[in-house]
Amino acid sequence: MVRRSFWIERVERAWRRKSVVWLMGVRRVGKTFLCHSLPRTEYLDCELPRVRRELEDPEAFFEARRSKRVVLDEVHRLPDPAGILKIAADHFPGTRILATGSSTLGASARFRDTLAGRKTELWLTPMNLADQLDFGAPELRHRLHRGGLPPFFAAARPAEQDFEEWMDAYWARDILELFRLERRHSFKRFTELLLVQSGGLFEATAFSRPCEVSRQTIVNYLAVLEATFVAHVLRPYAPSRAGEIVAMPKVYGFDTGFVCHYRGWDTLRPEDIGGLWEHLVLNEIHSLTGGRNVRYWRSKGGREVDFILAAAGRRPLAIECKSKADAFEPAGLLAFRERYAEGPNLVVAPDVERSYVRRYAGLLVTFVGLGDLGAQLTEGAGKRRSTSRK
Repeated sequence: MVRRSFWIERVERAWRRKSVVWLMGVRRVGKTFLCHSLPRTEYLDCELPRVRRELEDPEAFFEARRSKRVVLDEVHRLPDPAGILKIAADHFPGTRILATGSSTLGASARFRDTLAGRKTELWLTPMNLADQLDFGAPELRHRLHRGGLPPFFAAARPAEQDFEEWMDAYWARDILELFRLERRHSFKRFTELLLVQSGGLFEATAFSRPCEVSRQTIVNYLAVLEATFVAHVLRPYAPSRAGEIVAMPKVYGFDTGFVCHYRGWDTLRPEDIGGLWEHLVLNEIHSLTGGRNVRYWRSKGGREVDFILAAAGRRPLAIECKSKADAFEPAGLLAFRERYAEGPNLVVAPDVERSYVRRYAGLLVTFVGLGDLGAQLTEGAGKRRSTSRK
């Protein structure tokens, strides 16, 4: 069994904060696999009638497991999952609970109580760089083309039906059960079109006609995809507003393998790498930060920065993604820093083996590979003020 060391450490860290941890992520991202790999932990599948019968008396169940570590996989299958986890958090704080589900707690009607203050949420993203090293670190093209869901990544060549079966299961077990949407064809068509156009600016009206639904329905569909981690919506960063894109989001599909599949890419051409690399960097940022507060910046004149991280009280961190470091052009970063002068600037490229700094018209830019991105994000988050120009 592959030991996913990055995520095991994240679970341990989350348990040190709260006794109840909610592990979330898309279907087949490896939640059950991770649960089985946790040391000294009892695994229970809540889809089994035997387990559901045991949990009919939650006090007796947790009393027998005081100070133990327990996984409740597919916990949303229980009649009152929120009530059971609340009992664990309030009355058995020494028992460590890891509960899993396919989407956020609030997405399910069974979680009217989202356990605010009683649990820590942990988002298991598609495979990051640490996972790739654990799995043997094949070349970049393999990760970009196969994607980051472990069964697809490990397959020599995933069949087309594997992607279709994933989509069918997503509709049947996540969408119908949690959201009760109708018009399966329209929702599936929208999801496929979104994956084809992944990484681009999003305008709901453009999807209405091909999906045969209203603009508002498209907006609702996007909210569902975002809640279930199948789409990542990046809002524009525009505090000054004048001359900036302020409303139109960019939308990324959750996994490069699905993007390649729905674009019909059997092999990757050199010109395909750049956009997929941008997706991979975003996935790495999500896995390292554990959050989705990533934005982009674009001026009305067309200057753009791929990703902006701007925590409250801190200067914005600007990130550009390039498939080759020498392909970087500083025009977007220079335009951004004309408006927001202070903050770190990064270029993330796969051919950077060791970080280095270059100056462009007085602007300091740090070039990093994926392996050094985490250190830069930590350093950037720790600085309330960072001078860009010297």
